[in-house]
Formats: sequence, C-alpha cells, structure tokens
Amino acid sequence: VLCSLLTNCSPAPRTQTQPEEEEDAEEEETEELGHVDTYAEYKPSKSTIGISHPDIVVETNTLSSVPPPDITYTLSIPQSTINSGSLSALQLEAIIYACQQHEVILQNNQRAGFLIGDGAGVGKGRTVAGIILENYLKGRKKALWFSISNDLKFDAERDLKDIDAPNIPVHALNKIKYGDTATSEGVLFATYSALIGESQAGGQRRTRIKQILDWFKPDFDGVIIFDECHKAKNATSTKMGKAVLDLQNKLPRARVVYASATGASEPKNMIYMSRLGIWGEGTPFRTFEDFLHTIEKRGVGAMEIVAMDMKVSGMYIARQLSFSGVSFHVEEIGLDTDFKLVYNKAAKLWAEALQVFMRAADELGLVSRKSLWGQFWSSHQRFFKYLCIAAKVRCLVELAQKELQAGKCIVVGLQSTGESRTREVLDENDGHLDRFVSAAEGVFQSLVTKHFPSEKQRREKAPGNKRKRKIEEMKHCLLNKISELGKVLPLNTLDELIDKFGGPDKVSEMTGRKGRVVRRPDGSVRYESRAEQGLTIDHINLKEKDRFMGGEKLVAIISEAASSGISLQADKRIKNQKRRVHMTLELPWSADRAIQQFGRTHRSNQVTAPEYIFLISELAGERRFASIVAKRLESLGALTHGDRRATESRDLSKYNFENKYGTKALDKITKAILGHIENKVPPPKGYPGGEAIFFRVAITVLCSVLNTDCSITKFLNRILGLEVHKQNYLFQYFTDNFDYLIEKDKKEGKYDMGILGTEAKTQNVGFYLKEQDLNGKCKKIEEGNECLQGMRLRQYHMLCGALLRVWKRVSDVVSDINNTSILQIVRLRTKQHNKQVGKYIPPASSDVWLTSTVHLSTSFQNISLGDNRNKLYPSRLYNTTLMRCDPLEVFAIHPDT
Repeated sequence: VLCSLLTNCSPAPRTQTQPEEEEDAEEEETEELGHVDTYAEYKPSKSTIGISHPDIVVETNTLSSVPPPDITYTLSIPQSTINSGSLSALQLEAIIYACQQHEVILQNNQRAGFLIGDGAGVGKGRTVAGIILENYLKGRKKALWFSISNDLKFDAERDLKDIDAPNIPVHALNKIKYGDTATSEGVLFATYSALIGESQAGGQRRTRIKQILDWFKPDFDGVIIFDECHKAKNATSTKMGKAVLDLQNKLPRARVVYASATGASEPKNMIYMSRLGIWGEGTPFRTFEDFLHTIEKRGVGAMEIVAMDMKVSGMYIARQLSFSGVSFHVEEIGLDTDFKLVYNKAAKLWAEALQVFMRAADELGLVSRKSLWGQFWSSHQRFFKYLCIAAKVRCLVELAQKELQAGKCIVVGLQSTGESRTREVLDENDGHLDRFVSAAEGVFQSLVTKHFPSEKQRREKAPGNKRKRKIEEMKHCLLNKISELGKVLPLNTLDELIDKFGGPDKVSEMTGRKGRVVRRPDGSVRYESRAEQGLTIDHINLKEKDRFMGGEKLVAIISEAASSGISLQADKRIKNQKRRVHMTLELPWSADRAIQQFGRTHRSNQVTAPEYIFLISELAGERRFASIVAKRLESLGALTHGDRRATESRDLSKYNFENKYGTKALDKITKAILGHIENKVPPPKGYPGGEAIFFRVAITVLCSVLNTDCSITKFLNRILGLEVHKQNYLFQYFTDNFDYLIEKDKKEGKYDMGILGTEAKTQNVGFYLKEQDLNGKCKKIEEGNECLQGMRLRQYHMLCGALLRVWKRVSDVVSDINNTSILQIVRLRTKQHNKQVGKYIPPASSDVWLTSTVHLSTSFQNISLGDNRNKLYPSRLYNTTLMRCDPLEVFAIHPDT
C-alpha cells in the first residue's frame, strides 16, 4: 500500500506480497543508517599558515567528524620557509600539534608524546625534519632519529635540506665507535636494531643504549623520533621493543614522536607508545593490560573510538593521499588439472610423512614432542604456501603481459625469495648449479634431514642398533619419496618470474637476496651474484629502482627488503610515467608489511594513481593468508585512521575468518562431523559419493590433520595439506556455517556493522507500508516497541563526547542493557553542518541510557531525522506513481542536553 502520513490518500488495492519482502520489512529499519563514503577531503581546520599540499589529501569521515584541539603554540620556523612551500600547510599543522602536545606533562611526570599516522606520500619525513628544526631553533640542539635502515640516513639529510635546514648535522650511530662520544649537537641517526647492539672489545662490555644515554643525559628535553615505529611492536616480547620502552623511561623529559602509516595494526602493538597517556596513572586504564583487555573485548568499535579520542586530545593526526583513481580488486585464479595432480600427490606424501614421524617418535619413546611438531607444522605451512604462490605464476605473467601491452608497467609484490634453499643446493654441489631450484622441495627435505626423530632426542639413551637402523630406513625412504616428488614440484617463484618476463635485463629486482639462478642465451642455467661492477650488493636495489623509474625496465619485483624507503610511483619528475599495476602475488603475513608495500606505488606528485590486484587461487586453504591480511587491514584502518574500512580492505573482508564467527563455525562443523549435534546447515552439494561419504572423509581429516580442539588459525593452516577437492568442500562447509551465523546475528541486531552514517542519499524514492503495520498489527507494536514503518519523522539517540574517558561506565551499561559487547558507532551531520560521532542507542534502551549517563561528563544528544515539510505538497503526491521526497537532513532537537 502506497501511503503518506501527510495526506488523506486512500489505500491502493491490496497486492500479494512476496515472502522475501515480508522478511525484509520485519528486519531492523536502517534506511537512514547506511554506510557512507569512507573519506572526506582534508583541510587544516584550525591552522591557517602555509601553502596547500600539492596533492589531494583525505581523512576518514570518522576522524573528520571530531575536531582537533585549539592551537595555543607559537611556531618559530622562519616565515621564509613557510612561504617557500617546502613545508605544506598539512605538514606545518602536524608540527604545531606535535610541539603543542610536547608541552603537556603526564601524571607519571613524563612528557606527553605525539603520533603521526600520515599515510605514504603525505610527507612524514619532512614533517619529522620540521619538528627537529623547530626544536633546534628553540635551543634544543640534540635529537635522536630512529628508523629501520642505515641507508635512510641519506633521506633524513635530504629532508632537512629540503626544508632549508642543511646546517643541522646528521650522525650515523653505526659509524661511531662504542667508546666514543658523539659530537655536541645535531641529529643522531640510528636503527632499532642498534638499540640492542653491544661490544665486548677490550674485555669491556659496552652497549649502544648506554652510549645514547651518556650523550643525552637524564635531563634531555630534545626530540626522539621513532620513525616507521611499527618496527618496535610487540615491545614486551622482543629485546628491541623492551629497549624502546626503556629508553623512553630513562629520558622522561624527551619530546617523543611516533611516526608511521601503520602505527599499530592491533591494540597489543601499541604497548611501546607509552607517552600517549592512554593508560597509566590518571587514566581509565591503570595498565596497558587493562587497556588491551577492554579494547579487544569490545572489538573494532572500541578501536575506532580510541583513534577519535586520540585526535580530540591532540596527540594524533592521520591523513593520507586521496585514493581517487586507485582501484583494488581480487583476482581469483583457477587451477589446471596438472597442478591439481601435483598438489594432491604432495598432500598424500605429507599425510604419509605425518604417520612416519609419529611411528618414529613412538619407536624411540620420545617424551617431549612439542618442538618436533612445531617444526613439522611450520614446514607444512611453508611448503603449501610455496605451492599456493606457484599456482598463480602463469596467470600473473599473462595478466602482466596484457597490462604491458596496454601501456602500463608492472610492480610485483613478494615476501619471500626462496634464497635459503638455493644456497643449500649450492653448498651441496660445491658452488655449482645447473638447474632452477624448488623452494617447496627444500622445505620438505630440510624438515626430514634436520628434525626427523632420532636417538639424540631421547632423554635416556639405551643400546639399540636395530632400532637405530629402523629409524634410519624410515628417514631414508621418506627422503627418496620427497626427491621423487621434487621432480614435478614448481620451481622457485622469483627465479621463474624473472625468467618468464625475459630475464634480469627486463626486470628490476629489489629484494634482499645476494644471488639468483638465471637462464643463459644458450638455454643453460647458472647461479650468479646480483652485485655489479662498481656497485656493492647494498646499493644494487637503488640502482634497479633508477632503471625502473627511468623506463629502462618496465617490470619491478619487490620483496620486504624494498618495502620501506623506496618510491616507485608514476612521479611527475621522472621519465617512466606509465600507470603502475601493483600485483600482490604473495599476500604479506602482516598488514604492516602490506601497507608498506602498497605505499611504494601510491605517493605524492604522481601523474596517475596505481591499480592494485590481489591474486588468490581457488585453493580453499590459501584463504588462510588472505584472512590474515584482511584481519590486520581491518584493525589497521580502525586504529590508524579511525575507520576500519580506511585501508580499503572491503574487497578482502570476505576472507576474514579469524573472528568469533569463524571460531563458532568451526566448533559447529566439528561437532556436526563427529555426530554430537544436528546442524541446521547442510553439507555442500556435489561431493563425490554424497553426504555420507563427505562426513566419513571429514571424520578422517579431523582425526589426522586436525583435532577436536583445533583453533581457527590451526584449521585454516592444516586444511592446506588436504587434497584439492577435499579442502575445498570442507572449507565450503565451514564458510556456509560462517555465513549462517553472521546472518543470524544480523537479524537479531547483534552484528557489528562498523560505522554507519545518517546521510544516505534517497532522492526521488518513496516507501511502502504494509497494511498490517498501518492497522497497528506491526510486529514491533505487538512486542511493546514503537513502530517506525513509513514514518516521515524518525528519532535516533546517540552518546557522544570523550567516551574513552568514561569507558568502564559505558562498557557496564552496554553489557547490562544489550547483553552484548557490540558498540555500534554512528556518524551524522546536522543541518548546521555540525558533525557528531558516537555510540548508537537502540530506542528500547534510550530511557535507561538517559538515567545511566546523568553522572557522565559527556553530551547525550537526542537526534531526529525529518524532511523539510514545507516542500512537500499533496499535489506532488497525486501526480507521481511513488511519492517524491527531498533528501533527508538531520537536525538536533536538544543539542545542549
């Protein structure tokens, strides 16, 4: 029935309603609460100095909804530097807020720090150089600059020169002897690994961290820059991370700046950011562990609030280049019959190897087997990862050739080079090599050679030559089978790619390996060093970069070694301005590395934006790697940009299974396969032999490769070792259950939808109202709630303000009212163009929230959605098939309550 609450239109004749329409009508109304554009163009809101940045820069809509603090700091950087544009308005704004935050002393008597979360291309290097210059002009002549590579010292010198500060000297710590004292002033440039460096020369133990502390003295109040600070993550579990914390504690007055586009991929990696003052004395979280537990419990919604609170408090800024023109998509690749045969053969041999390892361990009576199985499953995972990558080489080359013919150039992203296996074969053959090497075969052989159960692993050695011979025979037999399998296994991916693209003369390789296997013009194969005449191996990557940027080579392959500090964008200043097509053959293990790689081809001053292609094979098990990156990207967007969709992970999010739904789905299929429960989700159709055979095979899998208390991570790892059709069907059964659980939670209002906006565009769209709702028989009315079906005025409630400061109280209320840990975050803009972000309050619990928030120092706003009524005339309704209405706008009824 087409209806209007503003006119006396009589209802149209009843029409039969489709079942799916019935179901949709009963779902929670979210017409005005829809996902909105992730980014908003960024302009400094309170800083008025400087020339505009040369490229369009954006900020997530979520962060743009909260204002930065007022500016109270007076800059000392000369007006000539500001007018020259060497520091843009964006960079000057970051410098001002960093220096302003440095004037704050935390309750633990340490000076507050600042986090620069700007993405690649915004110019973190110049911003950091500007902070050093500002402090230098204030009389603080010493500074400490940490980064990930000693080579980046030259970039630091370039950045200082670019902002008219060439007189500030930069000293490389690795060039200073342990016993020497650095010069009286300037920038001490060091790597994170240098923090744990030590020397025993002359019988005296000297450490780099003591050398640094001796130079700066305990009362040091200059700048410490932690550039690419994601390298200091996991601070409590690594010597390097502990040293970063130790340095900050021993220099309490130092002005600390954390700088990285990937500041924290997960809350646990924020532990080294002790100067932000989010946890500790005088905060809602007494310790970092309290903070971590609370945020992880509440999920991504809580992480989004953390990022917003940091910006409001003046300790954080995060902008990035506009992604306009950048395309992201996943290319799923089918497997040919020959590859499936090889994969299945390998899966069967690994299953056999598992049984052989178990028999050998039993034969020897090994008591402790943790290390043994750790090595086995680690090798198992790496072996099948290499196979997953190899499955995509042919398709990648075909795609790349098409892009090259279309006038573009190619950047291929890899994480591992397979060099260790090549070196092993070289050593076995006295430095000679006449064939391409299989990295996968090397992993399998190395496992059996080095870690097969042996007499050495027994605590009590007893005489038993017969047993020893039996164990040796088992090992020898397994090695022979691996050698036979190696004849059909794929070759080392990196060497094969270079070969298929035409050899080293056509490909710029920027990796950490020292040598490679190449094909000669006569067809023979040999191993050669990557070093060139007059160039050391350390500088070869920079030379290869110049060849790619100059257009001499149109294909570049980068590994993690080249993921930081190298720019490969279509720069306006270089010869090769072809559009970059960045193909990710091997998804990085962490989002930190992923973002670093993607930032190589998307930077400032580019002619064209890059195109990103993620290649994923049809192997179900490979979703393991996509799942890891999707999870990290989701968290990374939330923490570094305040919106989980900010890292453009939407196309990969469907592969994220490492969450509570993945865990529940795995538990359900495990119990269903074992016959403990009757599952509502049927097994996948089309399995050879039918449903009974599927469950019989699944039980075998559970008893061998998996186990009944298997975690989601272990499950996604282990199914790699199944034959192709088995892993695909089992994975399909898992994903069917995964999707079912999500849909169930969506219908029950328990699903975390991410940040929702109230500015959905609804031009020229009418609405239907079911007759039973019109007659007061709506499901919500029967449940005692208010029915909003077809209403022209909608009322929403949200809790705004510095929620992190009253976190415990908010968390308690959420649990008491909703019986859920979900924090639904809503973003809106009023008619007066005021932006608000806060927690969405369900209508049924708004009264309880009003009572609960009386003592909170936050603003509770009662927001209504309505149309501009004076523009709606009855004549317009009669003259159209569906009622036309203006786009909905938002206004605040009680803005000060």
